[in-house]
Amino acid sequence: MDGPLAPAVRTRRTTAGDGVSLVVWEHGDPAARTVLAVHGYPDDHTVWDGVVALLAEKFHVVTYDVRGAGESGAPAERAGYRLDQLADDLATVLDAVSPDRPVHLLAHDWGSIQAWHALYTERLAGRVASYTSISGPGLDHAGEWLRSRLRRPTPRRLRELATQVAASGYIGYFQLPALPEWAWRSRVGARMLRLVARGDAGLAAPKPADAVRGLALYRENMPSHLSGHAEGPDRARTTVPVQVLAPTRDPFVSTALQSDVARWSTEPRLRHIAGGHWVPRSRPDVIARCVTELAEHLAGGPDTRGLRRAAGRAAAAVSLRPNRHRHHGELVVITGAGGGMGRATALGFARRGADVVVADIDEASAAETARLVRDLGVRAGARRVDVADEPGMRAFAEAVLAEHGVPDVVVNNAGIGMAGAFADTTTADWRRVIDVNLWGVIHGCQVFSRPMVEQGEGGRIVNIASAAAYVPSRVLPAYATIKSAVLMLSECLRGELAEHGIGVVAVCPGLVHTNITATTTFVGADPAEQSRRQQATFAAYRRRNFTPERAAEQIIRAAERNTAVAPVTVEARVGLALSRLTPALLRAAARREISL
Repeated sequence: MDGPLAPAVRTRRTTAGDGVSLVVWEHGDPAARTVLAVHGYPDDHTVWDGVVALLAEKFHVVTYDVRGAGESGAPAERAGYRLDQLADDLATVLDAVSPDRPVHLLAHDWGSIQAWHALYTERLAGRVASYTSISGPGLDHAGEWLRSRLRRPTPRRLRELATQVAASGYIGYFQLPALPEWAWRSRVGARMLRLVARGDAGLAAPKPADAVRGLALYRENMPSHLSGHAEGPDRARTTVPVQVLAPTRDPFVSTALQSDVARWSTEPRLRHIAGGHWVPRSRPDVIARCVTELAEHLAGGPDTRGLRRAAGRAAAAVSLRPNRHRHHGELVVITGAGGGMGRATALGFARRGADVVVADIDEASAAETARLVRDLGVRAGARRVDVADEPGMRAFAEAVLAEHGVPDVVVNNAGIGMAGAFADTTTADWRRVIDVNLWGVIHGCQVFSRPMVEQGEGGRIVNIASAAAYVPSRVLPAYATIKSAVLMLSECLRGELAEHGIGVVAVCPGLVHTNITATTTFVGADPAEQSRRQQATFAAYRRRNFTPERAAEQIIRAAERNTAVAPVTVEARVGLALSRLTPALLRAAARREISL
């Protein structure tokens, strides 16, 4: 059976106002809504090929080679590369391909820079239905961002400024006479670009002639616009719905530089895309999905979770109280959330605007947590789940994906307590603690990590380990062994998922007063001794009085900061320091039995 036919490709030429010939490609049904994609430097229209193949199934997709690139002509004078002329080119193409209907504008790098400039011109008034920008803030916006970091310096803002200035060193290099031209023609420039791009799968070798001509973009526009001395249209906030797709590993344009979109649009959205500068090539599926979601929503379709999250992220980026918006629209999944730290963490995320799905082996407790979450004004779901049951966890994940979408944060919190001597710990005891405390975490990571990778927008996986993972104890051989495995699993998975923008955090609580102490199994003890030890342990933790709510705040902070290992409580932090500095001292302490 034959597969679907590729969308027809039509080529046309149009002439810019100064006589430069622009070559345009059209894909898909001309009667469908139009997506106009503008490439950057030193690329040509082919940077969009993967995105076009996906979008053309639903849209009329238009690409063109900007002046001086690919098959289009080049101006005779350097002044022909000024932003006003580039904006005029964009309007000329728009007139040719969609004279009667607004288009959805999609742009990357210098394409984004010129598209931002064009949005403020009269020729595009009412002509753009939405704008998706990748790795290219407006030059006037970038100049204002740089100056704002100096006007209101804080450690974070100065750190952002230093990072971006270092990343922008190539702009000064491009102002030099002759040397950049020589580098591009001799292929030295291409080798330098590969080095800086750090293995970006989307990078394609630039054509030397295009790269040389495109230097005029920097020389004609950068000095005046970044300094704030350029003349041009009024830069009030545009009413066009804008979504910024900010790659998390872009070596040229930091996410911070692109995050002030709420200052420049009345309907802003900000999404962090896991990838390097050339995400249109490396993740065309993600770019196509984001464009489609926004276009469909503006046509009356659903306000997807991704769009709601993006709106909250844009608001938080410019808010004086970012925690109020920080997790708006995000989805958090928490196991073992029927009480204790799980419930407190669910409520903490909900207060920050996140929707929460809670799971627990006690269905009534999970439902109560979900009710408390909904009382905070966000969405919630609850499900009975035994994390030790792989088919059950897979069914849970399928239900979450179908009903709520891909989670942004997964907290593998479910666990049981077990104490007592190794000699008294039966094989059945070992199996039970391994099934819940280790396999439960493995199952949670397995069923959610792949959808998070495929979504391409990063996220967090938080695994609750324990200070016992690095503090040996003669009375916790099974529990400490399994929590050590959780800690190492988290460290290994962190390395694997980093390139996908997914941080894996191992949280290591110390003595936190939760109900786990009242239900801990004390191996080798008869029922009466079992009850006595549980009551004594519960009383001791209650006297310590480190509440689940305090622990939850530290769990959320660790997730936000992407902390590799996050000890919770003073004793956990001290234990971690001693495990690294004086492990022999901890081994000596492990010989002593502390009875309760």
